[in-house]
Amino acid sequence: MAAAKPQTEGKRKQEKTERKPMSNADAVPNDRVLIFDTTLRDGEQSPGISLNVQEKLEIAHQLARLGVDVIEAGFPIASPGDFEAVQAIAREVEGPVIAGLARAQAADIDRAHKALRDAARPRIHTFISTSDIHIQHQMRNTREDVKVGARAAVAHARSLVEDVEFSPMDATRADVEFTAEVLQIALDEGATTINIPDTVGYAMPHEYAAFIARLFELLPDLASKAIVSTHCHDDLGLAVANTLAGVQAGARQVECAINGLGERAGNAALEEVVMLLETRKADLGLHTEINTREISRTSRLISRLSGYAVQPNKAIVGRNAFAHESGIHQDGVLKERTTFEIMDARSVGLEGTDLVLGKHSGRHALKSALQDLGIEVDGALLDQAFKRFKEIADRKKQVTAMDLEALVADELREEVRGYGLEWFEVEVSSSRPPHARVRVTTPAGDVSEGDFTGDGPVDAIFRAINAAVDREPRLREFRIDSVTSGQDALGEASVVLEDGDVSAAGQGVSTDIIEASALAYVRALSNLEVRGRRAGATAEKLQEDVPLIAAP
Repeated sequence: MAAAKPQTEGKRKQEKTERKPMSNADAVPNDRVLIFDTTLRDGEQSPGISLNVQEKLEIAHQLARLGVDVIEAGFPIASPGDFEAVQAIAREVEGPVIAGLARAQAADIDRAHKALRDAARPRIHTFISTSDIHIQHQMRNTREDVKVGARAAVAHARSLVEDVEFSPMDATRADVEFTAEVLQIALDEGATTINIPDTVGYAMPHEYAAFIARLFELLPDLASKAIVSTHCHDDLGLAVANTLAGVQAGARQVECAINGLGERAGNAALEEVVMLLETRKADLGLHTEINTREISRTSRLISRLSGYAVQPNKAIVGRNAFAHESGIHQDGVLKERTTFEIMDARSVGLEGTDLVLGKHSGRHALKSALQDLGIEVDGALLDQAFKRFKEIADRKKQVTAMDLEALVADELREEVRGYGLEWFEVEVSSSRPPHARVRVTTPAGDVSEGDFTGDGPVDAIFRAINAAVDREPRLREFRIDSVTSGQDALGEASVVLEDGDVSAAGQGVSTDIIEASALAYVRALSNLEVRGRRAGATAEKLQEDVPLIAAP
């Protein structure tokens, strides 16, 4: 099944395609901040997230529609799946620079280049630690080894592509003078972007700003030779604050992720950074080229495909971000919106939940409605989406834009080869425990049935699925959310399973929450199997030469 590709206006696509590479500091006006999105690389390192190639392509197309400047598509050497996804994005997604991550090793860099070579604007992002705690305990090397490794890595990457980004991992816990020495080597070898990672989220805003300011002092040619970038983690809740501090200190690229996804507590949230710069543009004198009206849709897509729900009070994209419960607030907003709202909800795309289709709408109407949402579907995907639409329309009085987004995102998950739910039966009574029977297809194509009595209907069906597939993973998380409001709302189920050290998520959408839950469970099982194989391949790859920790 082909991925649904968001449409891009011809003029906008042409402008992006013709724009000069943004690796040269001279090509970026001083009031422009580049947005480097790492949702598909650092974001996918979040526990339980397991995206297939089609899902990554769908996200990458939407990121292009959003208008990000750089998409970090993945870590090509980590696994065959990562390589395939980066290669597919490099071949199919137009507009942004497509970046691949590589350790400071020739094999990593060659693998990244191979995955990226079909991109119109490829970037190799290579890294090595400069903090003594990493050099001594994780790398078990010396500072001199780091210099040699940085020189060789950047020189090799620069021989393959024109656009090379270099990151001194754990920079904010490193000696700034030594880090400057390493960065000078990277500049001398042709690095065009210098990224300063707060890898473990340790820095405070004034420290982060001072670190970058000191680098500008120690490296007189830094501003003229490269764009300085930020990469801030949220372990102390300071990722966005540190990012802003870095920008105010002279950085002109920010590395961030939709919904703040990423290792541990996550990265700086793209939507927060962008709307901060947009809302306070008059004071900061800075801007991005993000199409802010695509922010909410991008957030919803990634939440659905990743299985990571957005907390209700999340800034910008949470469902309460523009809600007012207090009577005083409601009264003020009714009289004048700006009394209690500093942004217009429409500026981040929070409209579009109106009725778009009814139960008698045809295939052409569905296709047109999806096109209006910026989603181009055809062929097998349109056929499956139409079939699902008819099933949902028979159960719902109104089908909204958000319902259609959920439907298409749900269809993309069918690309995961693994377990499938053929049918289920659940008997529920107040006089006896619920009992479930299921028939499941296995990755080998076999059919198996199972039945079980559980504490509730959802527990019964989960245990029946376990009996059918002869597996007993641990259920770490189960959640049901509604896509829209109302008694006939679509239910969106999310399941996270654990088997040993491997975890994986699965999602399902239906007006029947038991069906949605069962779909989510079998998809989580499928992803668990995929992640298990990937973890084995990744461990084998990353045992070579230098072990990897959370990068960068």
